Amino acid sequence: MTELHLAGDAAADELLAANPFALLTGMLLDQQIPMEVAFAGPAKLADRLGGLDPKQVAEMDPDGFLEAFRQTPAVHRFPKSMAGRVQDLARVIVEDYDGDASRIWTAGDPDGAEVLARLKALPGFGEQKARIFLALLGKQRGVEAPGWREAAGDYGRPDVAMSIADVTGPETLVAVREYKQAQKAKKKQA
Repeated sequence: MTELHLAGDAAADELLAANPFALLTGMLLDQQIPMEVAFAGPAKLADRLGGLDPKQVAEMDPDGFLEAFRQTPAVHRFPKSMAGRVQDLARVIVEDYDGDASRIWTAGDPDGAEVLARLKALPGFGEQKARIFLALLGKQRGVEAPGWREAAGDYGRPDVAMSIADVTGPETLVAVREYKQAQKAKKKQA
């Protein structure tokens, strides 16, 4: 299993590497908070729930799950909406992928375009988030779906520092942050 360095915390990164649902949940949480905080979120949930299994999350009482989300430190700055999204995601994984998130990119030996379509169909995953996650799968998880780079668009390009898909340690995290700040500055000027 390839190591990941997305959360900047060894235990959190181990969970992300070992648990496809945790990795998918980290990507879902990656909005309006720092990337490494988002990807540390699944480990917080796993600690509070005694594990992070889609079936367990899908079947939890929403108020109880929200309470786990809100415990200090909170999993996300918008606990109520994001807890609901994570439970919605867990339900889809249970119903459509037999509780195995990795089936999104493995069931039926899909090509990159099919994996992208499956990701975009998930709750909370739009075009950009789906492309970034596909790039993360291809660049860091060894997913070799034919055409994944093309389906991921610019995020699939090698030797770039554009997104979480390109974070392999502290140096690349800084490079991705600088890229994102430059993009925001360009938008402000436009």
